[in-house]
Amino acid sequence: MQQIVFLDSDTLDASVRLHRPDFPHHWLSYPATAPDQVVPRLREADIAIINKVRIGAAELAALPGLRLIALAATGSDNLDLDACRAAKVAVCNIRNYSGPSVPEHAMALMLALSRNLFAWRQSLLEGRWQQSGQFCFFDHPIQDLHGKRLGIIGKGTLGQALGERALGIGMEVRYAQSQVDKEAQGDRLPLDELLASSDVISLHCPLTPYTRNLIGERELGLMKPTALLINVGRGGLVDEQALLQALGNGQIGGAGFDVASQEPPPQDHPLMQALQYPNFILTPHVAWASDESMQRLADQLIDNINAFAAGRRQHRLV
Repeated sequence: MQQIVFLDSDTLDASVRLHRPDFPHHWLSYPATAPDQVVPRLREADIAIINKVRIGAAELAALPGLRLIALAATGSDNLDLDACRAAKVAVCNIRNYSGPSVPEHAMALMLALSRNLFAWRQSLLEGRWQQSGQFCFFDHPIQDLHGKRLGIIGKGTLGQALGERALGIGMEVRYAQSQVDKEAQGDRLPLDELLASSDVISLHCPLTPYTRNLIGERELGLMKPTALLINVGRGGLVDEQALLQALGNGQIGGAGFDVASQEPPPQDHPLMQALQYPNFILTPHVAWASDESMQRLADQLIDNINAFAAGRRQHRLV
Protein backbone atom coordinates (compact mmCIF):
# COMPACT_ATOMS: atom_id res chain seq x y z
CA MET A 1 0.00 0.00 0.00
CA GLN A 2 1.39 3.38 -1.00
CA GLN A 3 2.04 6.01 1.63
CA ILE A 4 1.10 9.63 0.89
CA VAL A 5 2.38 12.41 3.15
CA PHE A 6 1.14 16.02 3.02
CA LEU A 7 3.83 18.11 4.72
CA ASP A 8 2.09 21.50 5.00
CA SER A 9 -1.67 21.05 4.90
CA ASP A 10 -2.31 24.37 6.68
CA THR A 11 -1.44 26.09 3.39
CA LEU A 12 -5.00 25.17 2.37
CA ASP A 13 -7.98 26.57 4.24
CA ALA A 14 -9.84 24.18 6.53
CA SER A 15 -13.00 24.68 4.46
CA VAL A 16 -11.44 22.98 1.42
CA ARG A 17 -12.74 19.48 0.73
CA LEU A 18 -9.70 17.32 -0.03
CA HIS A 19 -10.98 13.98 -1.28
CA ARG A 20 -8.69 10.97 -1.09
CA PRO A 21 -7.00 9.24 -4.06
CA ASP A 22 -8.78 6.32 -5.73
CA PHE A 23 -6.10 3.67 -5.14
CA PRO A 24 -5.26 1.89 -1.85
CA HIS A 25 -3.03 4.12 0.27
CA HIS A 26 -2.09 5.30 3.74
CA TRP A 27 -2.52 9.06 4.23
CA LEU A 28 -0.54 11.19 6.68
CA SER A 29 -1.01 14.95 7.02
CA TYR A 30 1.01 17.54 8.94
CA PRO A 31 -0.13 21.17 9.35
CA ALA A 32 3.45 22.40 8.83
CA THR A 33 6.92 20.90 8.53
CA ALA A 34 10.26 22.39 9.55
CA PRO A 35 13.33 21.79 7.35
CA ASP A 36 14.81 19.20 9.75
CA GLN A 37 11.52 17.26 9.77
CA VAL A 38 11.27 16.73 6.00
CA VAL A 39 13.38 13.56 5.76
CA PRO A 40 12.01 11.82 8.89
CA ARG A 41 8.42 12.44 7.83
CA LEU A 42 8.99 11.27 4.24
CA ARG A 43 11.23 8.29 5.01
CA GLU A 44 8.46 5.77 4.27
CA ALA A 45 6.58 7.88 1.74
CA ASP A 46 5.97 7.00 -1.90
CA ILE A 47 4.24 10.32 -2.61
CA ALA A 48 4.88 13.68 -0.97
CA ILE A 49 2.45 16.61 -1.17
CA ILE A 50 3.99 20.01 -0.53
CA ASN A 51 3.10 23.64 -1.07
CA LYS A 52 5.98 25.77 0.29
CA VAL A 53 8.21 23.17 1.96
CA ARG A 54 11.67 23.08 0.37
CA ILE A 55 13.13 19.84 -0.96
CA GLY A 56 16.60 19.72 -2.51
CA ALA A 57 19.31 17.27 -3.46
CA ALA A 58 20.26 16.48 0.15
CA GLU A 59 16.71 15.51 1.10
CA LEU A 60 16.20 13.47 -2.05
CA ALA A 61 19.41 11.53 -1.44
CA ALA A 62 18.00 10.42 1.90
CA LEU A 63 14.63 9.39 0.40
CA PRO A 64 15.28 6.58 -2.12
CA GLY A 65 11.69 5.35 -1.91
CA LEU A 66 10.09 8.63 -2.93
CA ARG A 67 8.44 8.41 -6.35
CA LEU A 68 6.33 11.57 -6.72
CA ILE A 69 6.28 15.10 -5.34
CA ALA A 70 2.82 16.59 -5.91
CA LEU A 71 2.93 20.35 -5.61
CA ALA A 72 -0.19 21.94 -4.13
CA ALA A 73 0.73 25.09 -6.06
CA THR A 74 1.86 26.25 -9.48
CA GLY A 75 5.27 27.64 -8.53
CA SER A 76 8.15 25.21 -8.09
CA ASP A 77 10.97 27.48 -6.86
CA ASN A 78 10.97 25.58 -3.54
CA LEU A 79 12.08 22.42 -5.39
CA ASP A 80 15.40 21.49 -6.98
CA LEU A 81 13.96 20.15 -10.23
CA ASP A 82 17.36 19.07 -11.57
CA ALA A 83 17.91 17.00 -8.43
CA CYS A 84 14.43 15.48 -8.88
CA ARG A 85 15.34 14.44 -12.43
CA ALA A 86 18.61 12.93 -11.29
CA ALA A 87 16.83 11.02 -8.50
CA LYS A 88 14.06 9.93 -10.90
CA VAL A 89 11.39 11.51 -8.71
CA ALA A 90 8.42 12.76 -10.71
CA VAL A 91 7.02 16.24 -10.01
CA CYS A 92 3.59 17.59 -10.94
CA ASN A 93 2.04 20.96 -10.22
CA ILE A 94 -1.32 22.74 -10.29
CA ARG A 95 -2.30 24.75 -13.36
CA ASN A 96 -4.98 27.22 -14.40
CA TYR A 97 -6.92 26.92 -11.14
CA SER A 98 -6.90 30.59 -10.12
CA GLY A 99 -7.91 32.06 -13.47
CA PRO A 100 -10.67 34.30 -12.07
CA SER A 101 -9.21 34.92 -8.61
CA VAL A 102 -5.75 36.40 -9.36
CA PRO A 103 -6.81 38.84 -12.10
CA GLU A 104 -9.80 39.95 -10.02
CA HIS A 105 -7.44 40.63 -7.12
CA ALA A 106 -5.11 42.59 -9.39
CA MET A 107 -8.07 44.59 -10.67
CA ALA A 108 -9.22 45.25 -7.09
CA LEU A 109 -5.79 46.64 -6.20
CA MET A 110 -5.81 48.84 -9.30
CA LEU A 111 -9.26 50.21 -8.49
CA ALA A 112 -8.53 50.76 -4.80
CA LEU A 113 -5.34 52.68 -5.59
CA SER A 114 -6.68 54.72 -8.50
CA ARG A 115 -9.64 55.85 -6.38
CA ASN A 116 -7.64 56.20 -3.15
CA LEU A 117 -10.16 54.09 -1.22
CA PHE A 118 -7.93 53.49 1.80
CA ALA A 119 -7.05 57.18 2.14
CA TRP A 120 -10.74 58.12 1.97
CA ARG A 121 -11.58 55.54 4.63
CA GLN A 122 -8.93 57.00 6.92
CA SER A 123 -10.30 60.51 6.38
CA LEU A 124 -13.75 59.31 7.39
CA LEU A 125 -12.37 57.69 10.53
CA GLU A 126 -10.78 61.05 11.38
CA GLY A 127 -14.13 62.86 11.05
CA ARG A 128 -13.23 64.84 7.95
CA TRP A 129 -16.70 64.52 6.39
CA GLN A 130 -18.35 66.10 9.38
CA GLN A 131 -15.66 68.79 9.56
CA SER A 132 -16.11 69.72 5.89
CA GLY A 133 -19.72 70.85 6.32
CA GLN A 134 -20.41 69.82 2.69
CA PHE A 135 -22.03 66.86 0.99
CA CYS A 136 -18.51 65.78 -0.08
CA PHE A 137 -14.91 66.88 0.32
CA PHE A 138 -11.77 66.58 -1.82
CA ASP A 139 -8.85 65.43 0.30
CA HIS A 140 -7.58 62.78 -2.09
CA PRO A 141 -7.28 62.62 -5.89
CA ILE A 142 -9.40 60.11 -7.83
CA GLN A 143 -8.31 58.80 -11.22
CA ASP A 144 -10.41 56.85 -13.72
CA LEU A 145 -8.88 53.68 -15.17
CA HIS A 146 -11.01 54.10 -18.30
CA GLY A 147 -8.81 55.35 -21.13
CA LYS A 148 -5.56 54.55 -19.29
CA ARG A 149 -2.87 52.16 -20.53
CA LEU A 150 -2.28 48.92 -18.62
CA GLY A 151 1.13 47.36 -19.20
CA ILE A 152 1.24 43.65 -18.35
CA ILE A 153 4.52 41.79 -17.88
CA GLY A 154 3.76 38.14 -18.57
CA LYS A 155 1.31 37.05 -21.25
CA GLY A 156 0.30 33.74 -19.75
CA THR A 157 -3.16 32.65 -18.66
CA LEU A 158 -3.37 35.12 -15.76
CA GLY A 159 -1.85 38.06 -17.60
CA GLN A 160 -4.26 37.62 -20.48
CA ALA A 161 -7.20 37.20 -18.10
CA LEU A 162 -6.35 40.54 -16.49
CA GLY A 163 -6.02 42.08 -19.95
CA GLU A 164 -9.51 40.92 -20.89
CA ARG A 165 -10.97 42.45 -17.73
CA ALA A 166 -9.12 45.71 -18.27
CA LEU A 167 -10.40 45.96 -21.83
CA GLY A 168 -13.89 45.53 -20.40
CA ILE A 169 -13.60 48.75 -18.40
CA GLY A 170 -12.13 50.71 -21.29
CA MET A 171 -8.40 50.44 -20.67
CA GLU A 172 -5.79 50.11 -23.40
CA VAL A 173 -3.75 46.93 -22.86
CA ARG A 174 -0.17 46.23 -23.90
CA TYR A 175 2.17 43.40 -22.95
CA ALA A 176 5.92 43.30 -22.46
CA GLN A 177 7.83 41.92 -25.41
CA SER A 178 8.87 38.32 -24.87
CA GLN A 179 12.55 37.67 -24.26
CA VAL A 180 12.20 34.32 -26.03
CA ASP A 181 10.26 35.35 -29.13
CA LYS A 182 11.21 38.91 -30.01
CA GLU A 183 9.20 39.15 -33.21
CA ALA A 184 7.12 42.31 -33.29
CA GLN A 185 3.50 41.85 -32.25
CA GLY A 186 0.77 44.45 -32.24
CA ASP A 187 0.04 44.28 -28.51
CA ARG A 188 3.66 43.96 -27.30
CA LEU A 189 6.22 46.63 -26.48
CA PRO A 190 9.86 46.50 -25.34
CA LEU A 191 9.99 46.60 -21.55
CA ASP A 192 11.43 50.10 -21.23
CA GLU A 193 8.83 51.52 -23.60
CA LEU A 194 6.06 49.70 -21.76
CA LEU A 195 7.22 51.08 -18.40
CA ALA A 196 7.48 54.64 -19.69
CA SER A 197 4.12 54.71 -21.46
CA SER A 198 1.82 52.81 -19.07
CA ASP A 199 -0.42 54.22 -16.35
CA VAL A 200 -0.51 50.87 -14.56
CA ILE A 201 2.10 48.07 -14.65
CA SER A 202 1.02 44.61 -13.49
CA LEU A 203 3.43 41.68 -13.01
CA HIS A 204 2.34 38.16 -13.98
CA CYS A 205 5.62 36.41 -14.77
CA PRO A 206 7.48 33.62 -12.95
CA LEU A 207 10.48 34.28 -10.74
CA THR A 208 13.62 33.22 -12.61
CA PRO A 209 17.26 34.39 -12.54
CA TYR A 210 16.31 36.74 -15.40
CA THR A 211 13.21 38.21 -13.75
CA ARG A 212 14.59 38.58 -10.21
CA ASN A 213 14.55 42.32 -9.40
CA LEU A 214 13.16 42.90 -12.89
CA ILE A 215 11.75 46.18 -11.60
CA GLY A 216 14.51 48.06 -9.82
CA GLU A 217 15.60 51.64 -9.29
CA ARG A 218 16.24 52.22 -13.02
CA GLU A 219 12.91 50.76 -14.09
CA LEU A 220 10.95 52.66 -11.43
CA GLY A 221 12.61 55.80 -12.71
CA LEU A 222 11.22 55.13 -16.18
CA MET A 223 7.62 54.99 -14.93
CA LYS A 224 5.26 57.96 -14.92
CA PRO A 225 5.09 59.77 -11.57
CA THR A 226 1.37 58.93 -11.47
CA ALA A 227 1.78 55.27 -12.47
CA LEU A 228 0.67 52.32 -10.33
CA LEU A 229 2.70 49.13 -9.88
CA ILE A 230 0.84 45.87 -9.16
CA ASN A 231 2.56 42.62 -8.17
CA VAL A 232 0.41 39.54 -7.71
CA GLY A 233 3.07 37.35 -9.31
CA ARG A 234 6.09 36.49 -7.20
CA GLY A 235 8.06 38.15 -4.44
CA GLY A 236 11.46 39.08 -5.77
CA LEU A 237 10.27 40.44 -9.11
CA VAL A 238 10.64 43.94 -7.65
CA ASP A 239 13.59 45.42 -5.76
CA GLU A 240 11.56 46.12 -2.62
CA GLN A 241 14.01 48.61 -1.11
CA ALA A 242 13.96 50.61 -4.35
CA LEU A 243 10.15 50.54 -4.26
CA LEU A 244 10.12 51.85 -0.68
CA GLN A 245 12.34 54.73 -1.72
CA ALA A 246 10.21 55.46 -4.81
CA LEU A 247 7.05 55.62 -2.68
CA GLY A 248 8.75 57.83 -0.13
CA ASN A 249 10.00 60.20 -2.84
CA GLY A 250 6.65 60.38 -4.64
CA GLN A 251 8.37 58.89 -7.68
CA ILE A 252 5.35 56.72 -8.61
CA GLY A 253 1.65 57.05 -7.95
CA GLY A 254 1.27 53.96 -5.79
CA ALA A 255 1.70 50.20 -5.57
CA GLY A 256 -0.36 47.15 -4.67
CA PHE A 257 1.43 43.92 -3.73
CA ASP A 258 0.19 40.46 -2.77
CA VAL A 259 3.65 38.87 -2.54
CA ALA A 260 6.96 39.54 -0.80
CA SER A 261 10.50 38.25 -1.15
CA GLN A 262 10.19 36.79 2.36
CA GLU A 263 6.84 35.41 3.49
CA PRO A 264 5.72 36.27 6.05
CA PRO A 265 7.82 39.45 5.97
CA PRO A 266 9.44 40.63 9.23
CA GLN A 267 8.35 43.98 10.63
CA ASP A 268 11.45 45.72 9.25
CA HIS A 269 10.86 44.40 5.72
CA PRO A 270 10.64 47.16 3.06
CA LEU A 271 7.06 46.25 2.19
CA MET A 272 6.00 46.40 5.83
CA GLN A 273 7.67 49.81 6.11
CA ALA A 274 5.83 50.91 2.95
CA LEU A 275 2.51 50.43 4.73
CA GLN A 276 3.03 53.88 6.26
CA TYR A 277 2.09 55.34 2.87
CA PRO A 278 -1.62 55.58 1.97
CA ASN A 279 -0.85 54.75 -1.67
CA PHE A 280 0.59 51.32 -0.86
CA ILE A 281 -1.50 48.17 -0.31
CA LEU A 282 -0.10 44.82 0.83
CA THR A 283 -2.20 41.66 1.05
CA PRO A 284 -0.81 38.37 2.48
CA HIS A 285 -0.38 36.25 -0.69
CA VAL A 286 -4.12 35.61 -1.01
CA ALA A 287 -4.79 36.70 -4.60
CA TRP A 288 -5.18 33.02 -5.51
CA ALA A 289 -7.24 32.09 -2.46
CA SER A 290 -10.88 32.55 -3.36
CA ASP A 291 -13.07 29.71 -2.07
CA GLU A 292 -13.63 28.53 -5.62
CA SER A 293 -9.94 28.58 -6.57
CA MET A 294 -8.83 26.67 -3.49
CA GLN A 295 -11.36 23.94 -4.20
CA ARG A 296 -10.20 23.70 -7.81
CA LEU A 297 -6.62 23.40 -6.56
CA ALA A 298 -7.52 20.62 -4.13
CA ASP A 299 -9.46 18.68 -6.75
CA GLN A 300 -6.66 18.98 -9.30
CA LEU A 301 -4.05 17.95 -6.72
CA ILE A 302 -5.76 14.61 -6.16
CA ASP A 303 -6.43 14.20 -9.89
CA ASN A 304 -2.69 14.60 -10.53
CA ILE A 305 -1.89 11.91 -7.96
CA ASN A 306 -4.50 9.56 -9.44
CA ALA A 307 -3.04 10.14 -12.91
CA PHE A 308 0.46 9.31 -11.68
CA ALA A 309 -0.74 6.09 -10.06
CA ALA A 310 -2.47 5.14 -13.34
CA GLY A 311 0.69 5.78 -15.35
CA ARG A 312 -0.53 8.97 -17.03
CA ARG A 313 1.64 12.07 -17.39
CA GLN A 314 -0.48 14.95 -16.13
CA HIS A 315 0.88 18.42 -15.30
CA ARG A 316 4.40 17.03 -15.05
CA LEU A 317 7.37 19.31 -14.44
CA VAL A 318 9.65 16.26 -14.11
